Amino acid sequence: MTDWKKTSCAMCAQNCGLEVRVRDNRIVKVRPDRDNPRSEGYVCRKGLNIAYHQHHEDRLSHPLKRVGDRFEPISWDQAVEEIAERLQAIVKEHGPRSFAYMGGGGQGCNFEAAFGVRLLRGMGSRYHYSALAQELTGHFWAWGRATGRQYLFGLPDHHKTDVLLAMGWNGMMSHQMPQARRFLTKFAKDPDKVLVVVDPRRSETARIADIHLAVRPGTDALLTRAMIAIICREGWENREYIERHVHGYEEILPLFRDFDARAAVEVCELEYDQVREVCRLMATRKSSMHPDLGVFMNRHSTVTSCLGIILLAVCGRIGVPGGNVIPGYLMPIGSHSDERDPRTWRTVTTDFPAIMGTFPPNVMPEEILSDHPERLRAVLCSQSNPLRSYADTTAYEEAFGRLDLLVTCELAMTETAALSHYVLPARSAYESWDGTFFALTYPEVYFQARHPVLEPEGERLEVSQFLVRLADRLGLVPDVPDSLVEAARGDRLRFGAALMQYAQNEPRALGAMPFVLAKTLGRALGSANLAALWGLLQTVPASFHENAARAGFTPGPALGEEVFQALLDHPEGIWVGRCDEEKNLESLRTEHGRVDITYPEMREWIASITPEAEARALSADGEWPLVLMAGRHMDYNANTLMRDPAWNRGKRACTLAMNPRDAASLGLSDGRMVRVVTEAGEETIELEVTEATRSGMIVIPHGFGLLYQGRKYGANVNRLTKNTHRDPFAATPLHRYVPCRVEAL
Repeated sequence: MTDWKKTSCAMCAQNCGLEVRVRDNRIVKVRPDRDNPRSEGYVCRKGLNIAYHQHHEDRLSHPLKRVGDRFEPISWDQAVEEIAERLQAIVKEHGPRSFAYMGGGGQGCNFEAAFGVRLLRGMGSRYHYSALAQELTGHFWAWGRATGRQYLFGLPDHHKTDVLLAMGWNGMMSHQMPQARRFLTKFAKDPDKVLVVVDPRRSETARIADIHLAVRPGTDALLTRAMIAIICREGWENREYIERHVHGYEEILPLFRDFDARAAVEVCELEYDQVREVCRLMATRKSSMHPDLGVFMNRHSTVTSCLGIILLAVCGRIGVPGGNVIPGYLMPIGSHSDERDPRTWRTVTTDFPAIMGTFPPNVMPEEILSDHPERLRAVLCSQSNPLRSYADTTAYEEAFGRLDLLVTCELAMTETAALSHYVLPARSAYESWDGTFFALTYPEVYFQARHPVLEPEGERLEVSQFLVRLADRLGLVPDVPDSLVEAARGDRLRFGAALMQYAQNEPRALGAMPFVLAKTLGRALGSANLAALWGLLQTVPASFHENAARAGFTPGPALGEEVFQALLDHPEGIWVGRCDEEKNLESLRTEHGRVDITYPEMREWIASITPEAEARALSADGEWPLVLMAGRHMDYNANTLMRDPAWNRGKRACTLAMNPRDAASLGLSDGRMVRVVTEAGEETIELEVTEATRSGMIVIPHGFGLLYQGRKYGANVNRLTKNTHRDPFAATPLHRYVPCRVEAL
């Protein structure tokens, strides 16, 4: 069979549309899908190389159990039985807080989360650890205070904005929006548009920018506070917008009224007049802001997000055309979890709350290694690889070695899988029905139900299918009558009526609905994920009905079935809705219906960020004279999803980037092997001397140091990051500011 089949990339959250040619159940050719309405034929090198992700020697095919220092194949029945017995015993003896689920499907397969979270809740736990809390939860928290819900966060209205402020965002490499390179290149060439980049490096995006603010590493919060102060001092604030749509402006104004912005800009090592001009553009033009990991994973992470929202609010740029708008969605990428609510769990040792419904991976090692009676003892780790994806590999190795039960569901024998008690083979994004909820577009709402293009080999299952089996064995699923199973084989609307009747008579049904759907409709469709999608579409809120109607669907009781069938009929994905651009601010859920910028929890922190304090904090350290930027987006890395190094054969993929002046002062030359040392550990890596890197800092990409066929490829940058080097509020790792030194070998 050699027909072209429609699918999408699972290497990053943009999920660009692809077409693949399959021969003998292998992907032999890949091209961009021009029919995909979101990506429109756009794709980067990673998407064109998905065959290396799908087909390699370390793929798993059968369940494995650790026996001594090796793994032995076992049946699924044995795996489910033994895992259930051990998990039940742990929770019974130590309580539900001893169990955590770490997963959510990563960049391409989000449907497992519905099952993983329900299983977690069924066991009495709420400890869901995910990658969202590795990068974005401080940002979500800040938007949650401003909009009333953590999942109502603002995105730039890219196509209507005239001034785009990229804060720590290298979109030409990290994407983080549909068709990023295509859009940014066109935007930068437009004489009526202004692209401003705030980045210590002369990144690929900074090179095409109209204005590049080469900010001193770690001073983003100081710069943003200075920008707000300049706007207020110059009288550029949007008074009309503030009076109509902002709550708390007068309360926070003292933080900026007498602030020494000129001294702050000097500490940031920028030119005051240039910063002032950026402020004028932001306040007087149709402007928006796109922040990214450069600020989310940097000093003052959470408070920088708060300051960014205050800046937008003062300029009148939230919820308006061309500003930062709240997008529509089929399903939010997380749930609102307010730490002020006593029902919101906190970690027992480190005392961090859930944000957006998830807990920060940075604290998991401490939660396992502590002596607390309710410490973590059992972890179900799915489609994430903490020993390479998260900070402090050494701490994770020690912690995972202490677990009573570690179960890993994965495509390959990863570094985390190698430490596990049970390793279970997952179907890939190309062997299963799946999808993501990252399709953040505006005003259109996009979704793609990714169709399987390959047959799963061996005994691979959707992770969801395993979770259904485990939940069933744990007694979390009520009895499902044969009549309901039979109804699922017929008309789906009639099945829906039968399901509703069943739920009315079975009090446990609603709490276990994903499992019930999987055991009924999932059997008929051959996919637990597809059944969950159908169920989701039957329960969408009224706002989705309104958006779907604007996209041409018929609102009413049959809407979910109509959209579901359209997704089956269009493997390239479809616009499932369209937002009302004139009513964006009506989605606010604050008690007063306005953008809330009071941030009482952050005011003392904001006040502490002064030119004098920052100058002291950033002064040179004799032991750690350089700053490591741990993580670099480029064409040669894709988190830990590309395990076969052959996809980079002949490329200079994993290097330490250093400014020529720093290299000369250390007597180092391009291509030499060097040792990088931090508080956390050390790694050996090839040196790359480049003017693109600012003097005083070095850059190492993420996603390397992987073991493939027993051999390590590249340097593991997370061996150099300390899990306790983190934001004090959201526990986000400060990867973009790691003190270090470099030594010649």
